[in-house]
Amino acid sequence: MTQKLTILFDLDGTLVDTAPDLVNAHKHVMKKFGFETKATDDIKKLVGRGAKSLIYRSIYNTAKKEFRKFTDESTKEEMVKEFIDYYGRNINNESKLIDGVIDFLSWCKNEKISMGVCTNKQEHLAIDLLKKIKIYDYFEYVAGSNTFEYCKPDPRHLTSVLEIMDGSIKKSVMIGDSETDADSAKNCGMKFILLEDGYTEKKVSEIHHDHLIKNFIGLEKIVKNYLNAMSWMVEIIEAYVEGLPTP
Repeated sequence: MTQKLTILFDLDGTLVDTAPDLVNAHKHVMKKFGFETKATDDIKKLVGRGAKSLIYRSIYNTAKKEFRKFTDESTKEEMVKEFIDYYGRNINNESKLIDGVIDFLSWCKNEKISMGVCTNKQEHLAIDLLKKIKIYDYFEYVAGSNTFEYCKPDPRHLTSVLEIMDGSIKKSVMIGDSETDADSAKNCGMKFILLEDGYTEKKVSEIHHDHLIKNFIGLEKIVKNYLNAMSWMVEIIEAYVEGLPTP
C-alpha cells in the first residue's frame, strides 16, 4: 500500500504523562539505596534518555552535591534493575494520556495515516504501558531503547522504524517533547512537532521544531497541512512524468 503519511511518536511526556509513576519508582530506588530523593520537576528533566541515564545522572548529581564519588558499577546496575522492576510492576497507577490523544489517534486511523512509537523506554515496558492505557492497537510498530543497537538521539532509531513500516522520511513526521526527539528528527531530515512543557532541561527556544503545540487538541489542522503539501508534490511529480504543465 502506498504510504500516505507516517507519524512517529515519542511516549513519555508525549502520548502519556508518565511522570507520576516514574517519580514513584525513582523515589523507591533512591530511598532503598540511601540516596536523596528528588522533586518531580527535577526527575522529569532526566527522563528523556532512558532508565539507566536517569539513575546514573541522579547519582552523579547527588554525589556532586555532597562532594563524594560513587563508582561502584555493580550497585549502579542493581539500582537500574530495581528501578525497571519496580516501575514495571507499577507502570500505570497514575499515568494518564495527554489531552486530545485518543481523538487524534482515531482521526489518524480514519485518515489511513500510519503510526509508530519510538521511545527510549525499554520495549517491553513501552508495549505493556500502551496496552494497559489502551492505545497499543493504533500503532503498527513500537521501538524501545533496546529494540536496536542504538536509540534516540541517534537518527537510526527513527529511520529503522520507518524502514520496517515501509515509510519514507519525506512523508513522515515526528512528535515529541524533548531535544532527544528533536535531534533525532533533525538529523535524519524529518519534520518535528514539539509539545510544550516536556520532560527536558531545555527551554522551548533551545529545541529545534517545525511546529509547537500544547497538547493534541486540534493537531489535525497541522497534519492536514502536511497532507495537502504532499498531495501537491505528488501532482507535480505525476505531471512531470506525463509531460504535462505543472500545477
